[in-house]
Amino acid sequence: MDVSISDPKAPRPPSLQSGSDKEKATAPSTPHGIPIDGTAERKLVLKVDLAVLPILFLLFLVSFVDRSNLANARIEGLEKSLHIPPKSNGYNVALFCFTIPYVLFELPANMLLKRIRPNWWLSGLMFSWGICTMGQGFSQNLGGLATCRALMGLFESGFVPGCAYLIGSYYKRHEFQFRYSIFFSAAILAGAFSGFLAYLLAKMDGVGGYEGWRWIFIIEGLITVVIALVVFFVIAPWPEDCRFLTPHEKDMLLERLAVDRGHVKHDTLTSKSFVTTLTDWKIWAGMLAYFGADHSASAVVAFQPTILTQLGYKSSEAQIHTIPVFMVALVLAITVAWFSDRTQHRYAFCMLGVAICMAGWTIQLAQANPVGVRYFGMFAITSGVYILMPVLVVWNLNNLGTGYRRVIGAAFQIGGGKSAALVSQNVFISKHAPKYPEGFGTGFALNVMAGVCCTALFFGLRAENKRRDRGLRHNRFSLPQAELDNLGDDHPNFRYTL
Repeated sequence: MDVSISDPKAPRPPSLQSGSDKEKATAPSTPHGIPIDGTAERKLVLKVDLAVLPILFLLFLVSFVDRSNLANARIEGLEKSLHIPPKSNGYNVALFCFTIPYVLFELPANMLLKRIRPNWWLSGLMFSWGICTMGQGFSQNLGGLATCRALMGLFESGFVPGCAYLIGSYYKRHEFQFRYSIFFSAAILAGAFSGFLAYLLAKMDGVGGYEGWRWIFIIEGLITVVIALVVFFVIAPWPEDCRFLTPHEKDMLLERLAVDRGHVKHDTLTSKSFVTTLTDWKIWAGMLAYFGADHSASAVVAFQPTILTQLGYKSSEAQIHTIPVFMVALVLAITVAWFSDRTQHRYAFCMLGVAICMAGWTIQLAQANPVGVRYFGMFAITSGVYILMPVLVVWNLNNLGTGYRRVIGAAFQIGGGKSAALVSQNVFISKHAPKYPEGFGTGFALNVMAGVCCTALFFGLRAENKRRDRGLRHNRFSLPQAELDNLGDDHPNFRYTL
């Protein structure tokens, strides 16, 4: 549990002086004097939920469908049409070309987010990768496909951390996990939805002279472009600029966020704070844990349909059999997120995801028979990793204060963690199908690494909280005020979420 202390001497903004005398007399107040009414606050949070989450959920759903449709197109004949030898690693090269720019541009893209309105930034990225998705449907060789994938990786690099930062800017730290998991569940739903959509679109085989796999890219890319143009007008702005709240509601929102943050303020980006952030052991531990988790997620997205066909399912059956795998993961991820926020705890739920995922990799490594057992292993890997990943992201953001430190930390964790896809794309070797000893063994090992990093985070953060409780960080109060205000989560009054 964390404790944040707001500053009782902070000046009271003029905009926070609204509210009737009756409200002030009957409702408890924050240090700045804004009356807190439980019913009004619940209505405010619900209003924010409806304005912020559904749109970003839709965008992430579309993003993940576009990102994962290569796996669906593969089992519908993509490699044969583009003259990619079946035992070569051409498919892995196409995956590889997406991941490199996605990782390299994640941090600079997230830095730009602070300078551009969210609606311009997010819808612009979406429009651009939608065009690239359509381009894959017109590719005539591996080079054309790889180029489109590389451009997709570039444009998608700023999307997920940007959405995470935008969502986090509207909620208290222990309201964030459930909301982020709802957002992140779009990726899980997309895993199920993309398989069904690909199944339907593949039936357009021969329409207009195009193979069915091409229509998967063309139609899904066109949907993305249209949605990007529409959502430009409805993506929520920063809390300070929001127009969907009344002036009094906006004052209440900003005040409750200020109280939750306490002494942690929007930091100023300096060369010193930039270096301090990138050398923070917590961010590295969180990134390595996410790296271990993302390997499993990348493997599921890129190779699950292929593995199912190699276990004996026809291509149409494999598409359909991915649906229940993702739906079970969706229910479990949302349930765990609710309990995590309810208990204000993260570590135990991370380890639950690690344990479930480890069971799945063990089944795949053992090459258990019959096929139904291997299929159950898919359920375990997918559910475990989608429990783990959103909790890891929120745990990291909970402990990074606000402002640039949170922006950099989110980009570093998600971008650095996403580089695990470079591993998964090179350990599932076609000539070793369907046993994939390197792929399954690597998945198991990296999952263990994720658990070790989570454990190190828990004990390290708990020890630091105890040091602050004993006053061992009070020497920082002697720092110049500007430097003290720029400490972020290093402020001695900040307590880390465990």
